[in-house]
This record gives sequence, C-alpha cells and structure tokens, in this order.
Amino acid sequence: MEAAAARVAELPGELKYIQYEHSFESQYLPAIRALISKDLSEPYSIYVYRYFLYQWGHLCYMALDPSDSSLIGVIICKLEPHASHSPPTMRGYIAMLAVSAPYRGHGVATALVKMAIDAMAQRNADEIVLETEETNIPAMRLYERLGFLRSKKLHRYYLNGNSAYRLVLLLKHIDPDAAVDLALDDMEMIPR
Repeated sequence: MEAAAARVAELPGELKYIQYEHSFESQYLPAIRALISKDLSEPYSIYVYRYFLYQWGHLCYMALDPSDSSLIGVIICKLEPHASHSPPTMRGYIAMLAVSAPYRGHGVATALVKMAIDAMAQRNADEIVLETEETNIPAMRLYERLGFLRSKKLHRYYLNGNSAYRLVLLLKHIDPDAAVDLALDDMEMIPR
C-alpha cells in the first residue's frame, strides 16, 4: 500500500499529457465518460461528449499513466464566437474537468487547465468561462489560483439542485462599455 501511495506521489511528473484525437474514441471515450460521471453532477449522454470532442478535440486533453496508458484525468473544452458582446468575442468554455481520485492534489488538474488555456489563447480567445458547483471548493481554488474570477452565482443550476458560480478568465482587454454583459448571460450553448 505504501509503495502505491509513493508511486502516486511521484507520478504527476511522469504523466503523459496528450491532445484528444478522433482516433482515440474507441479506446478512451468509455473511460472519459466513466471518470466524468464519477465526479460531475450532470448525467451527460454520449452525444454531449461527441458534441465537444468531434468539434473541439484539439482543445481537449488527457493525462495518462505512462505504465499502461490508462486515463488519469481529462479536460473537455470548446471555443466559438460569442455574439452577445459587441463586437462579438471569441469565448472559450471549459465544459468538463475530472481527475481520478487517487491522483488529485498532485497538479494534474492544474496542468490540464493550463494546457486548455494555452490552446484557447493561441486560437485568439478573448475570455474563458466555466461553471462549477459552489460546494466544489477545490475546483474554485484551482480556477481562482489560475486567475479566474467569479462573475455570477447561478441558483439551482445543476439537476441535483446545487447552485454554481460562473467563472471568467479574461485573456484580452475587453472594452467594458462595449461588453456590458461580460460572461453574465444565461444562454450557454452547452446542452443541458
């Protein structure tokens, strides 16, 4: 047992981080769904995963155990024009982030989020938004440590009745007079 704990303590430096590719679907999509369903309160269908992974696989990353290529963590994102701003902005969105319980607290989630932020910034994202349950203190700390700010509380947002915070990370200066509703609109494009 101590050897396994020591291995987990050392593993994050050895982890293999890879960008999702369509060819990985049969090998990794079942593991992605299983990992996310353990952690997130929303019951996503296969179609929601495919919605993100088919269109924005280049913004989704996986952390793998190098010894057997098993999935340790995953982040699923998208990037598209957001027309509620004038002029429209490019809005990144972190839809899902999950790390297997034994590997939490070792920087895996931080590495995945940083990879996603960098990928969206390279593709001219103006901002990145996400929602997280108000009770998920570790996630709130992670995102706030990376510069995300709470922009709005969403009461009873999740199907389980829990409230959420919408968090926003501004990557570019946005004129506050032109972007009055910065990350405050309720019309997200994620299927619920």
